Amino acid sequence: MISLLDIVEDTMVDGPGLRTAIYCAGCPNACPQCHNPQSWDIRNGRPTSTDEIMQVVMADPFANVTFTGGDPMFQPEGFLELARAIRQQSQKTIWCFTGFLFEDLLRKPAQRALLEEIDVLVDGPFIARLRNTDLRFRGSSNQRIIDVKESLRTGRTVLSADMEIPSL
Repeated sequence: MISLLDIVEDTMVDGPGLRTAIYCAGCPNACPQCHNPQSWDIRNGRPTSTDEIMQVVMADPFANVTFTGGDPMFQPEGFLELARAIRQQSQKTIWCFTGFLFEDLLRKPAQRALLEEIDVLVDGPFIARLRNTDLRFRGSSNQRIIDVKESLRTGRTVLSADMEIPSL
């Protein structure tokens, strides 16, 4: 189960191309000037099963998937189940947005297991003084776009060469 706020279909702001964005509730980071503060409280979402979310994800064969929120890493078990279902039933890429740092997530078993199912991670808290509206897929310049598969393979954090779209 995931505490779900919303599912937005055919979005183009949560990663490259058309995407189905899964917006979860629950975020302990509470970044000042966050664009989605209603997502901080996990009680603002509704408990939703993987099967229910998968019906929406699979309804569009052309859209890839983005986990966002809130913070999906705050609900790693539910998102791990969802990511594995996506992997079993499709070739869709999975992007994930988190306020946590990649290196910190690697040290937590539940979050690391989720990372192993993700293609791209946009990490780091939103920092208002570093806000930059010219950045694609990020709100502030401290946030990184990480090629998770290559990072796990090499044992080092691999950023997208252009900080926009890693090769998949």
